[in-house]
Amino acid sequence: MAETQHISDSAYQQVISKQRVADHGEVYTNAREVNAMLDLVKHETERIESRFLEPACGTGNFLVEILNRKLAVVAARYAKSQLEYERYAVLAVSSLYGIDILADNVAACQARLLEVFNAQYNRLFKNLATDQCRNAVRYILSRNILHGDALTLKTVGNDNVAAQAIVFSEWSAVNGSMLKRRDFIYAHLVEQSSHREMPLFSDLDEEAYIPEPVKDYPLIHFLEVGDAR
Repeated sequence: MAETQHISDSAYQQVISKQRVADHGEVYTNAREVNAMLDLVKHETERIESRFLEPACGTGNFLVEILNRKLAVVAARYAKSQLEYERYAVLAVSSLYGIDILADNVAACQARLLEVFNAQYNRLFKNLATDQCRNAVRYILSRNILHGDALTLKTVGNDNVAAQAIVFSEWSAVNGSMLKRRDFIYAHLVEQSSHREMPLFSDLDEEAYIPEPVKDYPLIHFLEVGDAR
């Protein structure tokens, strides 16, 4: 398996400012604690399609490390075929979800995850790496890492836009290179998981309550996701 590049304690600050700590209780988990906690579910962090949600993701310390681990598996298995690598790398990105109440954290988290993807993608395929694949990853991150309040289960409103229910997209691989997107209201998923102790978007238990998507999209090639809004 390809070597996983873990984040280090020097890669980020635990506290940005005392004011943010006072206003939002914002203290980032350090790298050693992130890795120790993820090692408790090591098998899941290395399963490409296993979904993770961080409801107070900050700048993405947990999600970045999970993506590093997933992409190490993708590279070890599929680096010899660019299309196969792209397919599974996009799937790995699509499995990560985050919410944060601060807009700058959301932007930073999206940027860090995109940087993790780009670093390995460019290293493996150099001038053969395509903007189309990068755009697919960028768009999925814009749908999966959201500016919202995990307590109210709503987006963060402002003077121009009222807060709305948080909506997450489920991405499922179908028939190889095709991707299926369905949008769900986060509050409904929380209700499902709290009563059944089931993971995000799970439909494995026939007796479980499975919420209806608020929007169902036609199948699309995974590389075209960034072109179809």
